[in-house]
Amino acid sequence: MLRRLLRVVLALVALGFLGYGLASNWEETTAAVADMSPWAVLGAFAAVLLGQFFMLVAWREILAGLGTRVPLRVAGRIMFVGQLGKYIPGAVWAYAAMIDLGRDHGSPPRRTFATISLSLVISIGAAISIAAATLGSQEVVRRAWYLVLLVPVIMVCLHPKVLTWGLNLALRVARKEPLESVLPGRTVVVAVAWTALGWLVYGLHVWLLAGRADLYVVATGAYAFAWATGILTVVVPAGVGIREGAMVLVLGPIIGTPAALAVAIVSRLAFTLADATAAGVSWLLGRQAPSSAAVYADQNGSGSTALTPDRNLSGSPEA
Repeated sequence: MLRRLLRVVLALVALGFLGYGLASNWEETTAAVADMSPWAVLGAFAAVLLGQFFMLVAWREILAGLGTRVPLRVAGRIMFVGQLGKYIPGAVWAYAAMIDLGRDHGSPPRRTFATISLSLVISIGAAISIAAATLGSQEVVRRAWYLVLLVPVIMVCLHPKVLTWGLNLALRVARKEPLESVLPGRTVVVAVAWTALGWLVYGLHVWLLAGRADLYVVATGAYAFAWATGILTVVVPAGVGIREGAMVLVLGPIIGTPAALAVAIVSRLAFTLADATAAGVSWLLGRQAPSSAAVYADQNGSGSTALTPDRNLSGSPEA
């Protein structure tokens, strides 16, 4: 009860600071939002959706490497519908939802749990690396130098043997069965590549909203830094308020605080709408796939495959 209250209080504090900054620059910020091109806003939304698609491909690659290969539409249903739980205070709801959805489609809880955890570690590592590479000259990032220390730690942890040991330890703590095999090194490399591509596409949405042709590199780093800051503040649901504040700290000195606030607010709206859109589309497409009656191709040979008319044993992308 006390922990839940603390999360709520911290979320309110973060939103309070964001609200204060918005109120202090209300006229300038609303004017900056009004000056945004509708095409830029639409393009930003499309960039977010494309970035989410690349993240989904990386997520599915990890799940397949752990032994459960499913069609892309099913992976989307597990990931996008389940991750709506991140908007609920507490760190367990998204995990619980994705694990439950994964079970419906033949993925053992331990594999889904490991996939979520590894995907998060890779995303954090990629985001911090991109932020460090693109924002090295920014004062706010230099002050957060300690975050960069996580990069070599994450690189070591991504070694297949270290990774498997860490995931099995986490599974033991979560009282779940250990993984059956070591995650292939190729799978890790492919997942990192797709994730990095997703982050580069995410940078497009901030670049479009900022409206400056020369700001793509900084825009990409700004969102990566803001997201990493928000996600590492685990007590605040979806990093609400924290992410926006971090983005303003990076972009404010370059484009002005009101314009940075406008970018941060529209960015949050674009991601929220994209989360809802991706979840809705994936849920509808995922309904066409076999449910718990089917067990998809198990690369370790431990599963059987139900004879269904529309099964996809190759795991080729379907959307």
